[in-house]
Amino acid sequence: MTTDTPARLLQLLSLLQTPREWPGGELADRLGVSRRTVRRDIDRLRDLGYPVQATKGADGGYRLVAGKAMPPLVLDDEEAVAIAVGLRAGAGHAVEGVDEASVRALAKLEQVLPARLRHRVSTLQAATTPLTSGDGPSIAPETLTVMASTVAGRERLRFAYRDKDGGESRRLTEPHRLVSTGRRWYLVAYDLGREDWRTFRVDRVREPFATGVRFAARELPEGSAAEYLRRSIQRRQETYEFEVRFAGSAQAVSSRVPEWLGVPEADAEGGCVLRGATGDPVEWLAVRLAMAGCEFEVRWPTELAECVRELGGRLSRAAGSGPSPGGP
Repeated sequence: MTTDTPARLLQLLSLLQTPREWPGGELADRLGVSRRTVRRDIDRLRDLGYPVQATKGADGGYRLVAGKAMPPLVLDDEEAVAIAVGLRAGAGHAVEGVDEASVRALAKLEQVLPARLRHRVSTLQAATTPLTSGDGPSIAPETLTVMASTVAGRERLRFAYRDKDGGESRRLTEPHRLVSTGRRWYLVAYDLGREDWRTFRVDRVREPFATGVRFAARELPEGSAAEYLRRSIQRRQETYEFEVRFAGSAQAVSSRVPEWLGVPEADAEGGCVLRGATGDPVEWLAVRLAMAGCEFEVRWPTELAECVRELGGRLSRAAGSGPSPGGP
């Protein structure tokens, strides 16, 4: 029997967060209390913002339903380890869709994990080899979580950095935002040593250290962090411009195309046009455009149009006439 009310409430909440309906009698047996005490505890959870729904009748009971806001979750050890391992795996391989919000979630979770669970997460990940990964370099999840914490807390960040030519340096920065391009993570930050804004590839960062020194937020010279990164990459690389027309709406295409490639603009025929510039290989851009999920036409450059044509032919030949009868 759990006599301590806060501990009993946490135990009750953990049970209710399992997706099922709990009869009052079963909850009372689990907690070692009376049904009346269960009803009082349910009312306490409701006062704390947890949307607990009750149904009457012989088959009635209690269940946690979706509310207007997300109250704190209560996770057991196995659930916490599973979530941390999943977030680490996605963040470490820069999988598209596992963006800054996921890294922030991982940073929050690892901050409160007991030492024994942090050790389990690290051991499990070290013993696991993923079958697939992103096409960018792998990153230690600890690097991302340290950076995410300093971004959220406006805390100066110190780290060792290796540039594209292999030169090593120590940087003291005021981190502004982490940006994922799908293949790589970048840190947009104000470099105190250079007295200017810089972008850093996270896979080239070593020994990130949160200094504990707070700073007042600075205003980026160009719009959002994603836009600043896009322009920064263009300035450093030999880029080419492109224009592509999609048969789908601008809203649909923008949800499937990385923001840093450009913003689709609606046209008079119900489709949209994407104009931008990139230094990525045309082969990679051709694949990204095909992943938008609708018909498209490359207007320029010619190299991109030829690459898309070759890719389409290769995929058609690979598909052939479909699976043979009796095949697997």
